[in-house]
Amino acid sequence: MSHGSPSSFKNPVINWIDTRLPIFTMLQKEYGTFPTPKNFNYLWSFGGIAMVMLTTMILTGIFLAMYYTPSTGHAFDSVERIMRDVNYGWLIRYIHMNGASLFFIAVYVHIFRGVYYGSYKAPRELLWILGVVILLLMMATAFMGYVLPWGQMSFWGATVITNLFSAIPVVGDKIVTWLWGGFSVDNPTLNRFFALHYLLPFVIFAVVFLHVAALHVSGSNNPTGIEPQTDKDTVPFHPYYTAKDCFALVLFLIFYALIVFYAPNALGDPDNYIPANPMVTPAHIVPEWYFLPFYAILRSFVWDIHIPFTSVVLISSKLGGVLLMFGSIVMLLLLPWLDRSKVRSAVFRPIYKKVFWLFVLDCLILGYIGGKPPEAPYVMIGQFATAFYFAFFLILSPLLPKYEKILPLPKSISEAVLKKS
Repeated sequence: MSHGSPSSFKNPVINWIDTRLPIFTMLQKEYGTFPTPKNFNYLWSFGGIAMVMLTTMILTGIFLAMYYTPSTGHAFDSVERIMRDVNYGWLIRYIHMNGASLFFIAVYVHIFRGVYYGSYKAPRELLWILGVVILLLMMATAFMGYVLPWGQMSFWGATVITNLFSAIPVVGDKIVTWLWGGFSVDNPTLNRFFALHYLLPFVIFAVVFLHVAALHVSGSNNPTGIEPQTDKDTVPFHPYYTAKDCFALVLFLIFYALIVFYAPNALGDPDNYIPANPMVTPAHIVPEWYFLPFYAILRSFVWDIHIPFTSVVLISSKLGGVLLMFGSIVMLLLLPWLDRSKVRSAVFRPIYKKVFWLFVLDCLILGYIGGKPPEAPYVMIGQFATAFYFAFFLILSPLLPKYEKILPLPKSISEAVLKKS
């Protein structure tokens, strides 16, 4: 009977471990010799950057949890103690606090890159769906984390967002009571949000593992959207893309460090440095910047829809806003089936390329409107931007392939690379 598979590693320690547990052989196969399209650009580095940010958030979160007190009477003071009394507590907190924003930046770039180059198309539909699930889990984790400092914006943000679920017919009020752990945002709410905020990053890590596993089954997309035909179209992941990703990561970390050391509160809200007070409502309640586009979509629905010729409300403005907000995520999930073009990359789709950049601009407008008060003219601009957002998925993506003239595709990745050079 064999007592271990032979290993080719020269290091005796690694060789000894690998013959008994071939983890290094697996890493070499999946991240060393793994064939990768030779024409990646730096936008493909943001997947690895997001992985580094997730690891950073988990590690700093574990250290912060050692000193944080999940109690409405002590949460704010415990965060202040971390900032003032714990050795390098201010640094760990600023890394964690701003890391959430940098994590979302990396993931949003990763998503927009996928939309532009058609990385959601067959055979990568499940890969895309897992990516959207990661985004949803990130949103839930970030929202709960924003509540933990128990400042004014934490408390009132939690009150406003959790109250949205009350718009769901029949079960809405019960869901809100369950989320709160009572009849208002209070100590039980903070306790369960802390527990879930600590747990969910590990769930994200597990889904990321599935995401990467699905990627290694279907293979990576590339800027041309053409599948590799021969070995000439690919290069080993290491050292070519490990070096390239490390360079991109260093630049990203420099940007990260500049924010942490020179503008640590630039992406936050000053009201969150005021202890939570249920008796004083902030003048303008807004979520963190990475939620603002969805917040603008939520506020864009301002009408009650009645049953015809009656005064019975079929869909209230509150429920309509909630449906639109969650529907904006559902659109991403359905994109592999909404876009019927046989060509993946926008490089060869001249009309789609212009529509895509309008879509990016539309998302930026929604983010801007989400941070403004719900008054004229911001509400109307948000409504037009919301209409275009859904039109991109439900009208433009399905219909463009019927009328768009596709540019000639190269026969192979190598041909495209040589032609470009």
